[in-house]
Order: sequence, then structure tokens, then C-alpha cells
Amino acid sequence: MIILPAIDIIEGRAVRLYKGDYSLKTEYGNPADVALDFKREGATHIHIVDLDGAKSGQAPNFELISRIANSTDLFVEVGGGIRSLDTVKKYLDAGVSRVIIGTAAITDSDFLDKALDAYGEKIAVGVDILDEKVRIKGWLESSGINVYDFVAKMEALGVKTVICTDISKDGAMSGTNLELYKQLKSRFGLDIIASGGVSSMADVIALRNAGLSGAIIGKAYYMGAIRLKEAIEAAK
Repeated sequence: MIILPAIDIIEGRAVRLYKGDYSLKTEYGNPADVALDFKREGATHIHIVDLDGAKSGQAPNFELISRIANSTDLFVEVGGGIRSLDTVKKYLDAGVSRVIIGTAAITDSDFLDKALDAYGEKIAVGVDILDEKVRIKGWLESSGINVYDFVAKMEALGVKTVICTDISKDGAMSGTNLELYKQLKSRFGLDIIASGGVSSMADVIALRNAGLSGAIIGKAYYMGAIRLKEAIEAAK
């Protein structure tokens, strides 16, 4: 299992939200510095979300994210506001390893089809859920679509990697939704990356034992609840 430490960006700063609430954010400094800290701790992958982009549908932090991808030489995946082929190409050409399509996977299936045709496994789909329903537009709106129905559709389309975030757990430091990830792993033949609430080494080990492909660690790293180097070793 791969550990992907997370950087969420608002207005050029690394932040963490509490359960997706933009008004409840804590700042953690310059994202480029945070990324270099991850590299020093032994990270091979970084998960970045442009939260400004998730709300606006644009890529306002593109230059910063491109700089991180090129200065670290790590596998960088990016989500947030990626709703056109031009934006996908722009990120991949700039050194990003994989882009995450979230809202547009629901609202613009033609775009998703074209992105998958053009870039294959460099496309992942983000599935952000609350009460088993997929949320969109920076978690602000419900699509009304059941998570399992949605993931089944993604698998049928040829998506290889799904990043699933349980919003109710995100930033709450209350543990991860292990049952959800076990269900996803047992029902689908996809690479499932768990996000939201990974707050202890016990969570890391449980997700590894459940056969998850990856786990995203955010607030637990910033608060010192998980030492990144130890989590990376345990995940192996």
C-alpha cells in the first residue's frame, strides 16, 4: 500500500479543513515547503487538492502545483477544478503524474470518456461521499448518487484508480471508515485509495490489511499523530 501525504491549497497556502467546511480551516504554511518535508520523510507520492479550483472550476494554483511537481520529482496527483481536457493536458505537461476528476465525472461524462481515452491510467476519479451519496463542487452539493452505483459505473468505463473520501471523517481525527473501504475493495476490481480520517498507525495497518492500494494522510501528519516515515514503512 502506498502512503500519499496530502496538501490542500487555498489562496496559495497549505490548509486542512474540518469535514470539508471551508470556514473551518487551519493553515500550515507554504505548500512547496511542506512537499519537501514529505520528500525528506521518505514519501514517494503526494496528493494535492486545489480547493480554490474545486469551488471555481478553474486552476488558480496551477503554477504553485507545477513547481511542487518539478522540485520534488515525486509522483504528484492533483485534483480540484479539473473539468476540461485543456486543464488535464496542462497539468500532465507540467510534470504532474496523475489528475483526479471529481465533479466532472458526474456532470460531464463526455469529458471523462475523452480524458480516459487520451490519458488512461493517468486519470483517477475522486469519489467524495457523505451518507453514501456522492458530493460535488468542493463537497458543497449532493449529486444524490449512491457511492456503490457510481463506482460500478466508473469501473465499467475503464477507470483504474478511485480515490474515496468519507467527508464525515475528513479532518475529524476520529478514525477511518474501514467498513466502507472493505466494501469497495470486495465489490470492485479497482485500485482503491482511502482518504478521510486516517488518523493513527492502527488505521494505516487496518487499511493495508484490507488490501487497499493507497491511503491519504492529512491532518494526522500535520498534528504529529502519525510520523510519515513510520506510516510508509508500515504500509509496505
